[in-house]
Amino acid sequence: MPGNACPDGREPGGDGGALARARQLVLHGGGLPDAWAGQAQWRLLDVHFGRALNFLIAWAAWRADTHRPGVLHCVACTASPPGADELLRAAPQCDEVQPLAQQLAEQCWGLLPGVHRLAFEGGRVLLTLYVGDAQALLRQQQPTADTVCLGPASDPDPWRMQTLKAVARCCRRGTRLAAWGAPPSLREALAASGFTVQAAANAPAGCDLLQATFNPPWQPRAGQPPLPHAALPDGQPPGHCLVVGAGLAGAAVAASLARRGWRVTVLDASAAPAAGASGLPAGVFASHVSPDDSVLSRLSRAGVRTTLQTLAALAPLAKGVEWDDTGVLEHGVDTPVRLAWEAGPGLDWSRPPTPQELHASHLRTDAPAAWHARGGWVSPPALVRRLLGQPGIAWHGDARVARLQRDGDGLWRALDDAGNLLDATLPGAELAVVCAGPASAGVAGVPLPLQMLRGQLAWGWHADAPSGAAWPAHPVNGHGNLVPCAPLAGPGQAPDAVTGTAHLGWVLGSTFERDQATLPVSPADEAAGRAANRDKLARLQPALAPVLAPAFAPGLPAVHTWAAVRCAAPDRLPLVGPLDAQALPGLWVSTAMGARGLTLALLCGELLAARLHGEPLPLQARLAQALASERL
Repeated sequence: MPGNACPDGREPGGDGGALARARQLVLHGGGLPDAWAGQAQWRLLDVHFGRALNFLIAWAAWRADTHRPGVLHCVACTASPPGADELLRAAPQCDEVQPLAQQLAEQCWGLLPGVHRLAFEGGRVLLTLYVGDAQALLRQQQPTADTVCLGPASDPDPWRMQTLKAVARCCRRGTRLAAWGAPPSLREALAASGFTVQAAANAPAGCDLLQATFNPPWQPRAGQPPLPHAALPDGQPPGHCLVVGAGLAGAAVAASLARRGWRVTVLDASAAPAAGASGLPAGVFASHVSPDDSVLSRLSRAGVRTTLQTLAALAPLAKGVEWDDTGVLEHGVDTPVRLAWEAGPGLDWSRPPTPQELHASHLRTDAPAAWHARGGWVSPPALVRRLLGQPGIAWHGDARVARLQRDGDGLWRALDDAGNLLDATLPGAELAVVCAGPASAGVAGVPLPLQMLRGQLAWGWHADAPSGAAWPAHPVNGHGNLVPCAPLAGPGQAPDAVTGTAHLGWVLGSTFERDQATLPVSPADEAAGRAANRDKLARLQPALAPVLAPAFAPGLPAVHTWAAVRCAAPDRLPLVGPLDAQALPGLWVSTAMGARGLTLALLCGELLAARLHGEPLPLQARLAQALASERL
């Protein structure tokens, strides 16, 4: 059927029948779009994802509604996620749904068991897929639902008593549930779980649509969310937020909160954004792999997915000029690279390289390596500027915040070194988020166990490199990393995507100088950093190193150096969450990105926003807990 308006017929077969039933279930059964009108967010739980038709119908209704909520969340459970081709074959061939199905199919890759966050409409429509046993994942994640759709009668799992009880724990009083079919067993199980059941009012003739409302005669036992959150009281819109720090962490938090309606003021001591550790000319993002699929491996995949979604959505961030998803080859220079899978969706993320990929990277065909198809490089300053340019964000440079103070009115204000208001014109803020890297503890006034990590990298222009250099075709990581070919404009700057004035360059690094925070780097330390990066290159790219190594001699113009100070927590994972919810309400933190800011900062921004708003978590609960500030 060619693209056209979606059919409204209710015949039992074909696109029209499936589409009509999905509309009846999601919209009529769920009371949408009237129920979500004017809300800041709406949370739909689809216990049977199937071929995604319920999600597509909800998304299409959201797009068409002028009174739609600011953010639409859909949590969907599936034991076996459909592939891209399967989704497209199942989607009705009509103008309302088919373009949305195309966008969904583009993101349906690498869906390993667990939790996956897919983002659409610039992050205002969010699909969180639970891949695995629905009951177990619902108990683990404890999302709050405003509307629930059960699976069809042919799928008995959503009707199991244990699953219905897990669903009930995700409901607030007043949550509406809809299901096809109304056998006595389902009605009894729903009633026992706290739902008031009735036939759907005004349902079409012959329609077996069931509606229920969560309204137990007992006082529901408050669920135990995997992490405490600070959801705004019902009806209270987001207010003003101060973010201290304009690097990747701060820009990510600002963008995530602004999308949810916050007025965000970003303060930074420097004259331009990304003046600290986020000012490197170009950096690599790629997933971490381990034979046991460790916490870091799973976190990195969630982070890479969020990074790729953000980069693709941030117009006019220019692909090929300010970022590119080229793939990354990992060279196991210390130990062989071992994957946790030999088949399945994990290969969408990482797999053994082909001989052609090794050849393009100028490595031996027996080199221990892995190919990360979902990876690439980005200019962090360009990314930071695009994030800070989103509606609702005001950036202030040359604003050195010495510390934050909560006044008697319950609002946070920024103070300078003398203890005076940094800027008397700045309004107080209900929320303050510290993203100041190494300065985070001082700004927050709370002891944080942060270790300083000074890093030096080497960079240069291709035009200044010796002739005959064997540049790899893609970024390479392992012991350090190399971005071999990217348009650069120097550290702390981004290439001009319109005029194309940036030159092609390369970036290599970085050193890890623990407990070092002195800048600028002394001549002796700079020479040591040059030598360390030269040695990294020799192991990472043995074919390139002999040609480029002479240019690393101090004083030669072909190789430039750049240094910055990062910080890390004792377990080398970021800190995200409230600093002291009781004593310091409204003071949160997102910091300690270490060397993985490009991979994790955007994910951390979304996690912080989810916790603030009582949203479904964007990753598995155990992984969110591993990032929580409360752990320290």
